Amino acid sequence: MSILVRPATLYDLDALVSLFDGYRQFYGKPSDEQGAREFLTARLRLNESQILIARDAHGEPWGFTQLYPLFSSVRMVRTWLLSDLFVAAHARRQGVAKALLEAAAVHAKKSGVASLSLSTAHDNLPAQALYESLGWQRDMQFREYNLTL
Repeated sequence: MSILVRPATLYDLDALVSLFDGYRQFYGKPSDEQGAREFLTARLRLNESQILIARDAHGEPWGFTQLYPLFSSVRMVRTWLLSDLFVAAHARRQGVAKALLEAAAVHAKKSGVASLSLSTAHDNLPAQALYESLGWQRDMQFREYNLTL
């Protein structure tokens, strides 16, 4: 099956809203398509994130990833956080996540980004295996902390 991954635009908004809403529901959030539409529209219009969308050969939306810009002060380089990665249930186990991850790396490199980072659940072993198969390395030096405000 052919998978096409490319940067999303506002023309992809309807497909992205459906995928993004599915992504949020996967993490236990209630469906909120209007909220998803507003959030994604702002990210795209303000150029605050890079969103890649995966479609099949017929144009059916299969998944997306969203990348947020960061900077490493110590290394003095641009980095991106791969914050969101989602594949629609009907498209899983067909290489979509791999295609999105590979496209994200190519897109980041072309954009002058020095590295990508991501977080995943400790028990998400299939995702960890995919990341490691593509050269991602688990951080053994730092622990991640969050402060909810």
